[in-house]
Amino acid sequence: MAQEIIVIDNQQEIIGEIREIFKNENDYIFKAIKDAQIERALKNIPVLFIINADNMTLDLIDICKKIRSDDDNNITPVIVISSNKEKEYKIKVLNECIEYYINKPMDKDYLYYTIKNLLRLINTNRRISPLTGLPGNVQISAELKKRLMTQESFSVLYLDLDNFKAYNDVYGFLRGDEIIKFTANVILKNVHMKSQIENFVGHIGGDDFVAIVDNECYEKVCQNIILEFDKGIVKYFTDEDIERGYIEVPNRKGIIEQFPITSISIGVVVVEKSKYGNILEIGEVGAQVKHIAKTTMGSSYAINRRKN
Repeated sequence: MAQEIIVIDNQQEIIGEIREIFKNENDYIFKAIKDAQIERALKNIPVLFIINADNMTLDLIDICKKIRSDDDNNITPVIVISSNKEKEYKIKVLNECIEYYINKPMDKDYLYYTIKNLLRLINTNRRISPLTGLPGNVQISAELKKRLMTQESFSVLYLDLDNFKAYNDVYGFLRGDEIIKFTANVILKNVHMKSQIENFVGHIGGDDFVAIVDNECYEKVCQNIILEFDKGIVKYFTDEDIERGYIEVPNRKGIIEQFPITSISIGVVVVEKSKYGNILEIGEVGAQVKHIAKTTMGSSYAINRRKN
């Protein structure tokens, strides 16, 4: 999916040059807007803002502050291009957490690699979970919002592990972390099968994950995740526990309780055009349908196909 870059350029002075620099690349969409349209641009949650400071009608600092104060764009990088070479002015602008200040006339190669390297860094930093290397809650929310705004049809998979706390109590958190990483790899492998680059996987935290997939493949993805998970999870248990089919954990009163081998539950929310008004509604339905999946013994998935 092409990444949207907003160029705030009232007189469309630099947008043509930037498009020319990137004419041989299809990974980016450059959209020119006027500074008065900033509110609408923020709703699109672009991957980068480029501001031509020379022909603005609004105050540059105010625009930068507005970007930084927006919940969905407070981590979106900003490049300011200006003919003002005064050090004091540059420092004032950079003080607003602006990533780059580039003087005119623009060196095309310098601008090209600045944008490319900045976007590469963004893509690296999106993988903010130190354990799984997956995008976290901010990126998950932004991804869902973008798809809702573009009126896409997609499916959201909410995944978590069953009896995982009991596993940690018996085997320890370090072994538990290995199961989390194993689970992330299983989800990634099956969500991104057949080079489906528009699919998305995020790590909410702990043993909770989210995946966004095409409506035509969600059921097959769920089936493949469960098959691979159930096949691989046994290597994290002792032969005795596997043969017995459960682990034994003493509760607070010292009474031994039995918990089945760790399994995975998946709740699927099918999102059609105009079906949900916001991501909170999707999340609420996701929690409900995942709860249904968790009532089934062992790994399972449940699907919400409600039209209203």
